[in-house]
Amino acid sequence: MAWKWIRRRLGALSHRDLRLFFIGEATSLLGSSMASLAVAFAVLDGGGTQSDLGYVMAARIVPMIAFLLAGGVVADRLGPRRVMISADVVRCATQAVLAGLLLSGHPPIWTFMVLVAIWGAGEAFYAPARGALIPAVAAGGTSYEGKLRDANALAGLAQSMASVGGPAIAGVLVAVAGSGVVVALDAGTYAVSLLALTLLRVSARVASAPKAGAVREGWEQFRSRTWLWVTTLQFTLFNLLVWAPFLVLGPVVAQERLGGARDWGLIMALYGAGAVAGGLSMMGGRMPRRPLVVATVATFGWALPSGAIAAGLPTALIAGAALVAGAGSAVSGALYATTSQRHVPPGVLARITSLTTMGAFALGPIGLAAAGPVASAAGVAALLGFGAIWQVAAGTIVLGVPAVRRLTAGGDHDASEARGDDPSEPRDEASASGRPRP
Repeated sequence: MAWKWIRRRLGALSHRDLRLFFIGEATSLLGSSMASLAVAFAVLDGGGTQSDLGYVMAARIVPMIAFLLAGGVVADRLGPRRVMISADVVRCATQAVLAGLLLSGHPPIWTFMVLVAIWGAGEAFYAPARGALIPAVAAGGTSYEGKLRDANALAGLAQSMASVGGPAIAGVLVAVAGSGVVVALDAGTYAVSLLALTLLRVSARVASAPKAGAVREGWEQFRSRTWLWVTTLQFTLFNLLVWAPFLVLGPVVAQERLGGARDWGLIMALYGAGAVAGGLSMMGGRMPRRPLVVATVATFGWALPSGAIAAGLPTALIAGAALVAGAGSAVSGALYATTSQRHVPPGVLARITSLTTMGAFALGPIGLAAAGPVASAAGVAALLGFGAIWQVAAGTIVLGVPAVRRLTAGGDHDASEARGDDPSEPRDEASASGRPRP
């Protein structure tokens, strides 16, 4: 029964472009997840200190945040697939160089910092372009809205699978073959992603001339949509007040009260399993009429893991709470992404994606840094309990916003816009019949 349900949900993979998109995403995300662990151990195995590791991690994260807006502008100007292919070329080359250095010895810390900074910059350009490419991938077929939702669910599923499988696979490979081999495999995964993107049948977009005020235009489009900035603000405060304390304090509680790393690994594995199940549940069904209402209700599940730890519950119940939270995360993520792609003009979608991504995660590092000191002053249970209460309150407030509550699934843009077709140019009958309006 379960296998039949999974096969039915994965029916979207019968579409060629969605299948290629998923293969490329799943492969590159798995490689990135593996490489993150491998680079950390490569720094330490080479004699680096905890501070050195922090410098290397910061060298990757800072460019990811700093170049997000630029990535959105460039993707809207040149077309998302072109930018994604270029980003894959850069990331593949960077990881190949790093792998060669690791296989031949122990490179100095500054070498790590330079290479991972380029890696992070490539990811900053790739992420907003991916958000803008998804509608074009979904535009070929019989049901644009259904395929758009499935494409977003597949993207979330690829991320969930990578977050679960990447560290586990990398841990074994680093122990057996070394960090250099894992980083080399990551370079190969970017090559697979590049090939998949090249084979996609999406319309090439004509590059537009440089335009002054491109970032300002994206900001105006973002600011003019109440539902968009309200939900982004919710994500920002979630990462600051709920998720960051959970990630920092959860392992501490596991070490002091539960079963240590084993139990924490179980909790996070169940979160990933929930995200996989949630992603599968979003595929092949019908889009809710009020997608943001359903998405916001799904975010209530994010309060459960923090609340379970604060209440002193045993590992099994915390893991169950994480399972529900993971499912809610996948459901809300797919619905939010699909709604944005249906209601935001394609010409500014990459810039909007860069703004929402940067907005959602901008305060996360502050939350990670502050969680320990605040918990020392207020108590671990108090901080995690506050986060759980905050998440429920925030979701309730968001549901009370008319712009969120009233937004319907039907968007402002059809499949021809998503493909980037010029409406003044006639298309052949076969092409037109293959891609009807939603």
